[in-house]
Amino acid sequence: MLQCTAVTPAPPGDALDALVAVDGGPDGPPDTVIPPPFLLCELGEHDAFTEHAAYLRAAEPSSAPALWFFWTGTGPDRPHRVATVPWCPAVLRHLRTGVVRQCAFPDHHPAPHSWSVTDPLGDLIAERLLSGDGPDTS
Repeated sequence: MLQCTAVTPAPPGDALDALVAVDGGPDGPPDTVIPPPFLLCELGEHDAFTEHAAYLRAAEPSSAPALWFFWTGTGPDRPHRVATVPWCPAVLRHLRTGVVRQCAFPDHHPAPHSWSVTDPLGDLIAERLLSGDGPDTS
């Protein structure tokens, strides 16, 4: 399944307050924390009635709940919330290789799990960077 393509401007006050207050938050003073200007839904494609979800920050330790930004709609007055949510407990075990992957979405997210969601643009960028065909930085 393809990744949802919903993007929203991050409300600076809400995002900044949450980033500063989360356990394991920034090491520096609050005025050095810069929330991202835009947030991309990380879930698989879903209907218009399902909340979008964008990852903001992990808490410490990494197994602790993470900070997520949730929203619905598209307008400037769209309903949104910032919440610390546990990770989805689902795991994918590859019996042949022994690799275990945990779902990278918040608990109680709509199906499917993160390992079933593909991001063609992200995959293309990663492929180019790994192959050495990335942008010339010299």
